[in-house]
Amino acid sequence: MRVVYSAEHRRHEPSTEVESGRAIPQRETPERAELIRDRLAADTRFSFEPPTAHGTGPIEAVHDPAMVAFLATAWEELHAAGEPPEPVPDTFLHVAVREGMGHPPEPVTAHGRFGYWCFETYTPLVAGTYVAARAAVDVALGAADLVAGGERVAYGLCRPPGHHAPRSGFGGYCFFNNAAIVAHRWAQATGTKVAVLDVDYHHGNGTQQIFYARDDVFYVSLHGDPARAYPHFAGFAEETGTGRGLGATRNLPLEEGCSDERFVAALEDALAAVDAFGPAALVVSLGVDTYRLDPIGDFAVHTETFATCGGRVAALGLPTVVLQEGGYHLDTLGENVHGWLTGFLSGPR
Repeated sequence: MRVVYSAEHRRHEPSTEVESGRAIPQRETPERAELIRDRLAADTRFSFEPPTAHGTGPIEAVHDPAMVAFLATAWEELHAAGEPPEPVPDTFLHVAVREGMGHPPEPVTAHGRFGYWCFETYTPLVAGTYVAARAAVDVALGAADLVAGGERVAYGLCRPPGHHAPRSGFGGYCFFNNAAIVAHRWAQATGTKVAVLDVDYHHGNGTQQIFYARDDVFYVSLHGDPARAYPHFAGFAEETGTGRGLGATRNLPLEEGCSDERFVAALEDALAAVDAFGPAALVVSLGVDTYRLDPIGDFAVHTETFATCGGRVAALGLPTVVLQEGGYHLDTLGENVHGWLTGFLSGPR
């Protein structure tokens, strides 16, 4: 399997995040990507290559260009305004503030703009954030280019992840929505339907929002029930799309302690929905924070089950782009990702 990887991800290295008002060690660290890379590099079935530059066009086709422009200069502007080295916003654009009054203009100050675009406090900016986020998009598009060129499957070792970023916002460790950028570009370039399968513990609220009114991209996710799990405000079973997109969203929220058998059964439901949609290609948002010891998940999935899941996805027989999202149990992260990918290569079990 060909793997697209960029060392530029290391430039996004915040030391803390803010949870419940407390500064805690950042969970989304460069070590995550390096652990995955090291494990795959030890297996001769995987080969590595760098991404090529794709510019901002594919990003701006999915995200608000004004948000992209903000992120391009945000850290420098915040630093010049006297913000700390790893700033987080303290005022957010909440829907209730403007209820019945329309959408406000983007503020003038850097700090005001920060809270205009960012929706929470887990996602600080550092000097290298924009470069790393741009590189993650190029990694994702590079993997998609390989599949478009005839590869059965390719893996993009994306970091930062992307599935929490909606069209006009960022957060949840995510800046640009790598999976959505790939799915949109593929659908537009080929005129065919694409499916996004999200198996991260956390619902990909950003991917859902971007495609919620579209009928050319099907989004299906199995995840911790948002009644208890981040991102809390999206991912409910009754959310099925709107307008032309009605029926092109499918959510499978799962209970605390979700077992291997329950998770695989939910995956089979998701795969049946993908097959019924009839896509020409598949994008997988691969999170392994469903693992039983993950510090920010509460499922009971074991390492061996990731290979089973990869094999079941392969059975669809679709050209497949696999992009990395979450997974925070460092001792098993590389093994869990390796298991999923080798399961895909081996086929159904």
